[in-house]
Amino acid sequence: MRRFPILRVMALAGVALLAACGPPKKSVFPPAVTLQEVSAKPGGTWHVTLRVRNNSYGGMAFDRIQGTLQVGTLGGVLLDANISQDIPSFAADVTRIDILPTPEMSKALAELAAKGSSGALPYVINGQVTGTPEKEDKPRTFPVYGKSWLSPVPGIPDTYRSP
Repeated sequence: MRRFPILRVMALAGVALLAACGPPKKSVFPPAVTLQEVSAKPGGTWHVTLRVRNNSYGGMAFDRIQGTLQVGTLGGVLLDANISQDIPSFAADVTRIDILPTPEMSKALAELAAKGSSGALPYVINGQVTGTPEKEDKPRTFPVYGKSWLSPVPGIPDTYRSP
């Protein structure tokens, strides 16, 4: 009679070991999106460089970003772009998009340029990014929120960077 409890424990341990032999699942976390650079082009268009950081333990294929960019306390403009980038785990890459800012946003950037490299203008990115994690078939949508500031780049007119 004493052998039966030992057999049960051995059987449970065997099942637990077999369950542990499955493929490892990598943790997936929301990415981070920040501004890296803004270049004001003739005609009013801004050439925006976004930095997309994959905060997951596995690579991710990013497809699209949708959201708003708010500069200072002014109203925001729409960010909506296909980014089509594969980013390895804990790495980042940049994507470039063109946006048409509001006249108030352009004025705020011009005022910042007049202050020189000591000036700073806060910004907020709020929205979502769609991407497919490694070893998954369906894309997921992740919320993103980025907040920092822009400063003029010394020696490069109409160009602003974020730390």
